[in-house]
Amino acid sequence: MPVWLREHSWRQTLTAVYLSLPLRGARATPANIFCSEQYLKVSIPPFLFEAILYAPIDDTNSTAKIGNGNIFFTLCKKEPAMWDSLTLANAGKEKLQYLRENAVLKAQEKAKQETEAKKITKQEQKKYALEATMKLEEAERKRIEDLKEKERQKVATELEFWKNQQKDADKYKSIQKKGEFRQETEPLKERKNEEMNKTRIPNEGTSKIRLKTTKGHGSCSIFSQNLKEEQLPAPRAAATIKVNFTPRVFPTALRESRVAEEEEWLYKQAEARRIINSDLPELEDLKEEEKNPDWIKEKGNKMFAMGNYLGAVNAYNLAVRLNNKLPLLYLNRAACHLKLRNLHKAVEDSSKALELLTPPVPDNENARVKAHVRRGTAFCQLELYAEGLQDYEAALKIDPKNKNIEKDAEKIRHLIQETMQSS
Repeated sequence: MPVWLREHSWRQTLTAVYLSLPLRGARATPANIFCSEQYLKVSIPPFLFEAILYAPIDDTNSTAKIGNGNIFFTLCKKEPAMWDSLTLANAGKEKLQYLRENAVLKAQEKAKQETEAKKITKQEQKKYALEATMKLEEAERKRIEDLKEKERQKVATELEFWKNQQKDADKYKSIQKKGEFRQETEPLKERKNEEMNKTRIPNEGTSKIRLKTTKGHGSCSIFSQNLKEEQLPAPRAAATIKVNFTPRVFPTALRESRVAEEEEWLYKQAEARRIINSDLPELEDLKEEEKNPDWIKEKGNKMFAMGNYLGAVNAYNLAVRLNNKLPLLYLNRAACHLKLRNLHKAVEDSSKALELLTPPVPDNENARVKAHVRRGTAFCQLELYAEGLQDYEAALKIDPKNKNIEKDAEKIRHLIQETMQSS
């Protein structure tokens, strides 16, 4: 059975009624309130409030505010007048039922009309958007066509200009050839005329000489013309270009420098990153950037941080198959094996990491310390304390200021002494 809310307060003016309804600790939402012209209902289970209003109200402009444990109604009257009471007196069940059903029907009809209006408005907006899009596309199409037409006219103009240039060049060449031919033939005619004037019966020796000179003159002119046409440009002058590179500055002094070892280390790292094999069946579904061993290593690091050590091992295994020259892959996989109690595999991966971390340079000091500590931890868990102590001492040589490693090494020394005394 619902609990009726009887406590409420109201006041009025000629144009509005102000109603305050306490909620008694219940939380109300706009869905709990229903209001029509002459019917008001607030349903907040288990509380219920119903009222048949004294006169009709304008339910469109009326408002309800929820706050401070109350609902404040502002009911706008349809006709300015003072009410004798908030609700109708002597309202029976039948009238209440009729008003309730009538209010529900009107609300449904109003919601249907609003839905239809929204639908029509949405369709009009879609139609307007489509027309606007079509106009923009048409304007863009016209702009592109205008650009094409301008380019077409420009190309046609340039082609016509080029054709005219070719015609002028051909005319100039033909005129030049005619002029050269005349220059070659005129001296020959003059010489023949002179010989004919000197003697009508030429001597055999002189004729031969003249024929030779004539032939020589003609041949020289032809050869000189051929040489002019076939003359090649002179070869380019040889020169050398000097390329200077910025020298790599190492932090150590020159007399203590380990440039060769550091360059070898950098070369190995670069070579390891370049060697990536993408023929593995596990990589068929991966993207191109996901086939990078560094990317797979980051995935393994995230799995390790989440405690998924087996998944991290699988990720590092795939990265190692792609590139077996990256020492951090073996170093991270050794940490996973330590968590999974695969101690022998932890020793193997740490040793492989130390093998790849050569030469020892300042850039890989941190990685070498981790490799020695993890291998030493695995040896100690296998109860091989002497080998573990050697790794911890090697880590201390690299990082002598690390107090944690020093404490662990001291504990291992005590364990070795206790083991020797008990034996």
